[in-house]
Amino acid sequence: MKKNSRLLAPALLVLALAGGAYLAYQSLGARETAPRVDYVLLDGKKADSSQWRGQVMLVNFWATSCTTCVKEMPQIVATHEKFKGRGFDTLAVAMSYDPPAFVAKFAESRQLPFGVAIDNTGQIAQSFGRVQLTPTTLLINKRGEVVKRYVGEPDFAALHALVEKLLGESA
Repeated sequence: MKKNSRLLAPALLVLALAGGAYLAYQSLGARETAPRVDYVLLDGKKADSSQWRGQVMLVNFWATSCTTCVKEMPQIVATHEKFKGRGFDTLAVAMSYDPPAFVAKFAESRQLPFGVAIDNTGQIAQSFGRVQLTPTTLLINKRGEVVKRYVGEPDFAALHALVEKLLGESA
């Protein structure tokens, strides 16, 4: 009996690893579809995520009180400027706890060249998988699938390479 139990543990380990590898392999092809969300931009225009179809979208959840968010915003702007004429757009979503006056002042003083929405109710963050940490940035392909989720400041060189790849894909 002792001999069998010594063989059982490695066999169970191999089985567990194989099962985990299979699940990891299965999830490689599965992408989360971006949720449908309605939002109002700082300029008062109403919009929704259905308008993103056919373009690559960068959705950045941020707050004026988040030092990393403030630090990375010039790179978000540079990314937007680099790709905007090629089917790429950006939406900055201010978190529900961020005072609207602070958000408006930040967007105006930095002349943010893309849409800025304030998630007053927290519904947008909730819809994107309960976003709580800032910055959280999502890259969405032309088919409306979330391709990458960054928590913290992205590696912008890698992000730009991925955007280039996604812009080359069909919708």
